[in-house]
Parts: sequence; C-alpha cells; structure tokens
Amino acid sequence: MMEWKKLLTQKRLGKEKDDFLNEAGGRTAFQQDFDRIVFSSAFRRLQSKTQVFPLPKSSYVRNRLTHSLETASVGRSLGNLAGIYILDKYPDLKKDYGFSDFGAIVSAACLAHDIGNPPFGHSGEDAISNYFKEESSKKYISGLSITQKSDLQNFEGNAAGFRIISNTPVAQSDFKGGLGLTYSTYATFVKYPKGSFPNMKSKNISSLKKFSFFDSEKKVFEKIAEENQLKKMIVDGQQFYVRHPLAFLVEAADDICYTIIDYEDGYQEGLISFEEVENAFKEILKDTFNQGDYNKIFTKISKINYLRSKVISRLINETTDVFKENEVNILEGKFNKSLLDEIPSANNINEIKKDSFFRIYSSDPVLKIESAGYRVLPQLLDIFVNAVFNPSKEQNRRLIKLIPDIYLGKNRTVFEDDYEKLLNITMFISGMTDKHAVELFRQLNGISIGE
Repeated sequence: MMEWKKLLTQKRLGKEKDDFLNEAGGRTAFQQDFDRIVFSSAFRRLQSKTQVFPLPKSSYVRNRLTHSLETASVGRSLGNLAGIYILDKYPDLKKDYGFSDFGAIVSAACLAHDIGNPPFGHSGEDAISNYFKEESSKKYISGLSITQKSDLQNFEGNAAGFRIISNTPVAQSDFKGGLGLTYSTYATFVKYPKGSFPNMKSKNISSLKKFSFFDSEKKVFEKIAEENQLKKMIVDGQQFYVRHPLAFLVEAADDICYTIIDYEDGYQEGLISFEEVENAFKEILKDTFNQGDYNKIFTKISKINYLRSKVISRLINETTDVFKENEVNILEGKFNKSLLDEIPSANNINEIKKDSFFRIYSSDPVLKIESAGYRVLPQLLDIFVNAVFNPSKEQNRRLIKLIPDIYLGKNRTVFEDDYEKLLNITMFISGMTDKHAVELFRQLNGISIGE
C-alpha cells in the first residue's frame, strides 16, 4: 500500500541537496512548480495551439492555454478538497503539509498536462505517427529498437510533455532536470505510467490506455517512481507502475473541462443550440438548479456561463466524493478506472461526449483545418529529418540552421544516435504553434515568398 508521506515530497528532480524545504518568496515548493511552468516558453506557446477549433475566429473560443488554465483551476479545487479529507484521516501529515499543498500539486500538473501537444491537436499526433509508418520513413527507423519505433509511430503528446518538463536542460543549470519540479508534481503529471510498448489499450485499464514517457525518459520516470515509492502491478505478465493517487484528480479535471467547456464552445461556434446546452447542463444540476437566480440573467451567453460554473462545481464535488470513497483502493493500486466513470452524473457526461464527437469534433470547420495538419506536419518532418540525416548537402546545412540549439545537442552538433535525431526533430516540429507550422510550411514550399 502506498503511503501519503512518501507520495508527498518537496525534493526536486536534478537537485538532490537537502535545502529543498526552503521557501522562495513566500511560496512553497509546490507553488514554485506552478510558477516554473507558467514562465516556461513551452507553456506560452499553448496560446497559439488548438484546443478543439484550429485557428478559431471567435475570441471566446478556448485555445490550449486557456484550457490549461481552466483545468488547473478545477484541479486546484479537487486537490484542496482531497487534501482536507486526507489530512483529517492522517493527522500526522499536518506538521509538514496543508490542504493547499495537495491543490498546488494537482494544479501544477494540470497546468502542464497539454504542454507537449503538437499543432492541430490530436490530429497532429496522428499526422506525426502516420509519417513514421510510411514506407518512405523506413530508412530512418530501420535501426531502432521496437520501443523506439513505437515512440515515433504512436506519437503521444503526454510523453512529449513529460520530455519537455523533465529532460530539457534548464538555462541556468548543467544538469538534466527539465523545469526542476518536485518529484510529487512530476509523478502527478504522469497519467499513464508506462512507455509506448507494449500497447495495453485493450485491457480497459485507465492508467494504461496511453503512455506518458518515451524510451529516452524511462530512467527519469523510474527515478520519480522510486522517490514517490509508487506501487507496481502485473498485467498479462508485464510489470507496470500504478498512478500517483493525485494523477486521478488531474485526469478528472481535464475530463470535466474539455467535456463541459468544449460543449460551451460548440455553442459559441454555432454548432450546438442554446436550448441543447441549457438542457444538458440542467440535467446534471437536477435538484440543485436555482430557477429564481437563473431567471434574473437576461443574455443567453450569460445564462450558459452561469450554468457551466454550477455544473463544474457539482462535478468537482461528485468527483471528490468518489476519490474519498476509493482512497484506500487507490493507495493499494486496485482502482483502475476514471473517477468520472463512477460519479452520479457519469451518464450525462457520456451523452455530452457523444454529442460533441459527432457535432463538434467531426464538424466541417474542425475537419477541414485538421486535414491541413495532415499535410503540413508530415512535410515539415520529412524536410528536416532528411536535412539532419544528410547534413553534407548545402541546402540541408541551411535548413539545420533553422533548428533551435536545444534540438541539436551540444555545440549544435547533430545527435549521432538515429533515435535522438528523429525524436528531437519530432519534438521541434511538435513544439511549433499552429500558425508557426503553417507559416514555415508555406515558406519552405515557396507559397508565401514576398508576402
């Protein structure tokens, strides 16, 4: 059984000294984690990355940045409520931690949860994966291990995010520690504590349906798991770590936000009617809905905002109740579901997700621009992968100059290892904003010369 006193540590990755308990500027270590993420360049780029609607015309519609901030807000509430329960149950923890520490950990992990997403959302992941499955890519990946091939052919934003926050050298440091977050925040970030191979999606285990680290970060994750003393489980003869308990709250915060707020954005984009959103949200609120207060609101958008806030509040409380009911099973590694699957409003959530899939995520505006991503990302990958594998050509040397230092290794010497070359170029393309990817594609293809 995992222990909270081991799951909560202010010790930092890459900084193994004993001064990790010192606060800076009145902030706890976990609050510093949040701030380090906020001020990172990878986080800033989320302002121009797709949430649902690529390159949205409406300023009301969320991008990845606003989605991440909203998810962090919900995560903080979930963490605080869970923290109150945990400290009441295990009072010995109170001498070192307050309930807000739980909220700070979950909020920081939520803030970073999409930091590795490529341009054009999940279709960007598919476009990158498909490139490495094409016959033309075989010459580049032929010498890779089965796991390394799987990393590229099943590209995952969660793993890219973990690489960004855990393995990118900090500007002021020599060590590889990424953003130098606490081990607890790193472990909470990892919703899927496994590598890309083997694929365990068919096992219907929430923590194994995707993966959260590439082969290059396997040892980093194992260090994090060791520091937090995460349990292990056996599935089909394979050994995997179980989630950090607070990772369940990160997953729930993300699910709540994208389900409810994407539906609201569907209304903003004219894909879902006001009445449909109103009815769906009222169904969740049921007896807690206050018709008198609602009647005082005059505009439709204000009514939707009011309902959305009440719905999220209710879902936070329902999710916290499920977490508390299953806390022992979670610590024992026996709970392998999403918290939202067990809440009283689970059916309502699933109905909204189904409607969103057909009418929002599969709408013409989304599909058309996502389709452009399938053309843009593979071509950019092919151009730069070819350049780093054939650096002797003058044109390729010029292209390599466009690649930031961080993706080329020390002294801008292209990594000799094929896996590192491919993964770093993929991270370079994946790290672009939607607009940057489109602009570079146009420039390299001679479409926007002279504009």
